[in-house]
Amino acid sequence: MKIALVQINPVIGDFTKNCGKIKFWSEKAKACGCELVIFPELAVSGYPPQDLLERTSFLVAHEEAVSGLLGELPDLDVMFGCFEQREGQQGKKLYNSAVVARQGRIVFRAHKQLLPSYDVFDETRYFEPGPPSELYTLKNLQFGVTVCEDVWSEEVKEYDTDPVSEILSLAAKNRDKVHAIINISASPFQRNKERIRKQIFQKICRRSGTPFLYCNQVGGQDSLLFDGRSLVMDKKGTVVAQALGFAEDMIVIDSRTWQGDMHGVPQLSEHAAVYAGLVMGVRDYVQKCHFSSVVLGLSGGIDSALTAAIAVDALGAENVLGVALPSPYSSQDSLDDAKKLAENLGCRFEVLPISGLFDGFRRSLNSFFAGLDEDITEQNLQARIRGNLLMALSNKFGHLLLTTGNKSEMAVGYCTLYGDMSGGLAVISDVPKQLVYELAAYINRAREIIPARIISKAPTAELKPDQTDQDDLPPYEILDQILELHLEEGKGAREIIALGFDEQTVRDILRRVRVNEYKRKQAPMGLKVTTKAFGFGRRYPNVQNFQE
Repeated sequence: MKIALVQINPVIGDFTKNCGKIKFWSEKAKACGCELVIFPELAVSGYPPQDLLERTSFLVAHEEAVSGLLGELPDLDVMFGCFEQREGQQGKKLYNSAVVARQGRIVFRAHKQLLPSYDVFDETRYFEPGPPSELYTLKNLQFGVTVCEDVWSEEVKEYDTDPVSEILSLAAKNRDKVHAIINISASPFQRNKERIRKQIFQKICRRSGTPFLYCNQVGGQDSLLFDGRSLVMDKKGTVVAQALGFAEDMIVIDSRTWQGDMHGVPQLSEHAAVYAGLVMGVRDYVQKCHFSSVVLGLSGGIDSALTAAIAVDALGAENVLGVALPSPYSSQDSLDDAKKLAENLGCRFEVLPISGLFDGFRRSLNSFFAGLDEDITEQNLQARIRGNLLMALSNKFGHLLLTTGNKSEMAVGYCTLYGDMSGGLAVISDVPKQLVYELAAYINRAREIIPARIISKAPTAELKPDQTDQDDLPPYEILDQILELHLEEGKGAREIIALGFDEQTVRDILRRVRVNEYKRKQAPMGLKVTTKAFGFGRRYPNVQNFQE
């Protein structure tokens, strides 16, 4: 028989839209001759619903949505993720479930057993682990059904149970045959995760001797990016069907041969995947928050250039406004580069000088600052003037303001509160500076979009004469290596120094990371592309003095 896997892009809490997608794609699968269609984890509510799960009205609306959906589905088995209320006084009141609807009723359910509580995940806050499930049977086929983390036990190594092994053991005990393992997921994207996923799935195929069907959510949800890339592997671990990355899609597999239609799905390089994820994240955040356009400052530097290119690809050039806000220290080259970038992108470009405002601020503060040398205070004034003007444009015209700071800057506090940190979405706040350059080269792979001089010139904030980033920071190739070791791999100062890095440099960088936590807590939400991003998945106190 034919089986469809459908990756949808839900909106959390929009039960009408989400159920409409399930119904639409189910009808499409039925028209293709499928007898089973599979949707992702928590497809009805969207993932992750977080503390909405603590609202009775949300639970009631979800239950009504599931009930209504059951009566509207076409005549085939429809597997989808939802949460279900559980009985009993002890433990959490909800299960995270995979259910199968058939002819208006639920005929099978499997509850998620492994509930992650690391990084961006907090499922033990809401859900109770489920018991091992029975096999799901359709015609002469029997399937083991798992939900997302249930297949990650060997990789995460934090669990004392392995749901896949339990399925195989139960089947062997009952003398049943498992024809395939199904996994419905809402697995967020990060660099290199696709490679890790496939390694995990291949191990499952080889030790179980069965095909593996993986259906993943797609779309941007706050800081999380879901890449889709649903797939089917045969029992040897060979990919025989693959869905698109970062877009809704359906793939169909035939259980008689366990072969599917690859339909020319491109295999994305890591740079292509990161870029596609950022474009999708901007599009979904802007549109799901009911904006239609964005504004950002164009400094003539590489960070704002990358952010502008992402915004144009996400929303269309007509919906992007770039504004140059030159100060007395801005070079003509930077202004020319910003204008050329906007011309290459086709977006609107305006110039709003701030020299007069800057002079006015300094005059207002003269009586307080008399006799004191100019320092970082005056530099920050320029950034804050720009932030206020950009927010005014956002308020007046309904644009969402995009901030343009990268992860390297955010890590060490090389950013200004209420200045260049002002905005509604920090597009590249999880993109290290070296990756910024690599993504710029990716954008320019076919033709020059980001002007060459933007890429080649030394990074500078242009807040004082002849300033460059390296006046205050080590070279970015060194900074980024130390930050990755510290933030993503969890290494302390001694471990990093032992790898050959200069002790004074390491200790200064780690000090900056520590003392700037308060800034990052006030930053706009950013899009997550690395294994450890600032924001949702990072929980450090502002007030602490642990020095590594």
